[in-house]
This record gives sequence, C-alpha cells and structure tokens, in this order.
Amino acid sequence: MADTDETGERSSKRSDPGGGILMGRPFGVPVYVSPSWFLVAALITWVFGDQLDRVLPDLGPARYLVSLFFAVAFYASVLVHELAHTIAALRYKLPVRRIQLQFFGGVSEIEKESETPGREFVLAFVGPLLSLALAGAFYLGMKAVHPATVPGVLLAGLMISNLLVAAFNLLPGLPLDGGRMLRAVIWGITGKPMTGTIAAAWVGRALAVTVLIGLPLLTQTGILGNPTQEIGGMDTVMDALLAAILAAIIWTGAGNSLRMARLREHLPELRARALTRRAIPVQTATPLSEALRRANEAGARALVVVDGQGDPTAIVRETAIASVPEHRRPWVAVSTLAQDLTDGMKVSADLTGEELLDHLRATPATEYLVLEPTGEIYGVLSTLDVEKAFVKAMARPQS
Repeated sequence: MADTDETGERSSKRSDPGGGILMGRPFGVPVYVSPSWFLVAALITWVFGDQLDRVLPDLGPARYLVSLFFAVAFYASVLVHELAHTIAALRYKLPVRRIQLQFFGGVSEIEKESETPGREFVLAFVGPLLSLALAGAFYLGMKAVHPATVPGVLLAGLMISNLLVAAFNLLPGLPLDGGRMLRAVIWGITGKPMTGTIAAAWVGRALAVTVLIGLPLLTQTGILGNPTQEIGGMDTVMDALLAAILAAIIWTGAGNSLRMARLREHLPELRARALTRRAIPVQTATPLSEALRRANEAGARALVVVDGQGDPTAIVRETAIASVPEHRRPWVAVSTLAQDLTDGMKVSADLTGEELLDHLRATPATEYLVLEPTGEIYGVLSTLDVEKAFVKAMARPQS
C-alpha cells in the first residue's frame, strides 16, 4: 500500500470536493476517506473471504463479514501509519492540511518542507516504524489465540499486511517513505535538498519499472507463495493490472516530487516589490479618461482610489477598464469600476516566495494593493503577473 506525504473543511461528516468523506479530526487534522476506498474494501472483502473459505470452511457466508472487518482494521492500521507522520510534522511545527485514505493507502498532506535533512528523515521513518510496531503487536496477539480461529486468522492477516506496508514504504524511491529517507541522506551529504530530490525521484522511477516488470514475474515463478500450477489466466491478468497500477502511482509520485522541488527552488524569485505595477492615486469622482491620462503621463499601469485624506479605499480593476469603450470613458467615474479594499487585499512590498503565495491563496483577488512597511502606497500587484512570473521561473533549467 502506497504512502506519500504531500507537502476549507466542514464540521459535519460530509463529502469534501477532492477529499472524500470527513471521518474525524485527530490532533485537529481532518481525516478523509476517498470514495475509491470503498472499491478497495470490497475487493479486499472478496479476496480475503476466498482465503478464509480455505482456512475456515465452516464459516460459510459469514466469512465475508469477517473479511469486511479485516478491510476496516487494515485501513485503521494505515491511518495509524499516517498519524505517525502527522504527529511528527506537528511536532516540527509543519502544518498538515489533511490525511486522506484512498485507493492504494494513505496520504498525509504536509504543507511545508522540513527545515533540515535530519527532520526529513525522522518525518519519513516514523510511518514505517509504526507499521512495524503494529505488526509486532499483532504477532504477540497471535500467540494468545489458536491459529485456526477467526481471531487467529485476522491477527495473522493484519501482521502480514502491516509488514508489507512497512517493507513497501521503505523502498528507496520517491514518493515512498524510503525515497524521502534517501533524499534526506543525500541532502545531508551534499547540503542540497534538490540534489537529494532528483536522485530519489529517479530511483523511484526505476522502482516503478521494476514493479511493472518484476511483480508479474515473481508471481509466475511462484516465489510469492502460490504454486505455479495454480496460477491461471485470470490471476496473471490481475497481477499485471496490480503491477501497472502500483508502477503508475510510483512513477507519477516521483514526477510530482520533482515538480514540487523545482517549485520550492524558484519560489524566492517571486517578490512582491519586483512584480508590482506602479500606481497613481485618484479621487472617487475622477473620470476614467482623466485618470488614464494621468497614469500615462506618470508611466503608471494601475489606479488606486483614495479618499479626501489620501487613504486608499479601492483598486480600479484592469478588466473593468478594458470593458469600457473609449468614447464612454469621459463619462464614467473610476469609483464605478473599483473594488473596495479589504485587509487581505493589502500586501507588504517585502513579501517574497512562499509567504507571498500563502497570502494570495488566503485572500483570492485579481489585484492587490502593495504597501511599504511605513504604510505608503507602493503600487498594485496583479495575480496575472504573479502567475506569469511563476510559469517563467518554473520553465528555467534547474540550478
């Protein structure tokens, strides 16, 4: 089961767009169950039910209820794995947006990167460590019950599944926990987080190819436990499909890790002061044509509406100006085209990088008033200009 940590919820148990069903908020972090989980739960119930029929044939149809309990208990183990990441992230004061249980495991959406390679290593390792601890606890539980009973079979299944979760996530390729641990080690050696990301991402892509080719081969040779004479055509198709899905998840996750690393590398290039358009102050009743004439003379590209004391009250929207025909501009006051300022639309000229993007995300708007630390008007920042600068920075070769 894949586990990746990716760096407006509701109070009731309702569906969140792109998140799933809200199940709770342990440690203040919302936990969502993706609709795809129900598909996996049904698949686990069916497959584990067939296995139970071989081990405990007397159960009859009740075996599927036991199998459903196993599916729920297994994903509870995955949740514990994710909570380990979450608690470690919160301990390091890294915000966690949410935990999502989905098709092939769980995702802890950690919104910021670790500050040191040591913290990155710990943050990645605690998940598999908890899975290993759970496997050990289930193993001890097995010692207290008879193996040919429902509790014995359930405990054995949970022990094996948690061992598989730990082993799979310790594979040294992004986006798996082992890939993040490899990234941390290379980051610590070289002092360059981007170097660690590139190396771990390419190892992840190699791992994806290995899973795609190797998993069906291992099954066909009987190494995974099934005698070769029992492997039929449908089993071969299912193994190939499973391998393809896992390989796609790993390959895509490795690519996403590279893109996010490049994003963080170029974030410092986004500076509010450098992207701001020069603006001139205008009174509420100023005709648009007169305001534009003054802006052209001053070499400005934006208009800020001020009151009688010169304090800014609104920004004249660029799209609104473009929508007014030139022959009507002498008769249209700038106030009719302006958007009233809110506190969130006021941006410090000193904001850069992630702080700037966080501010823009918190208060979505098309334009923002940029102020000097002293409170003086510096200019107007257009969201479009930020997007263009971001795309330009991302298109540059990696440093």
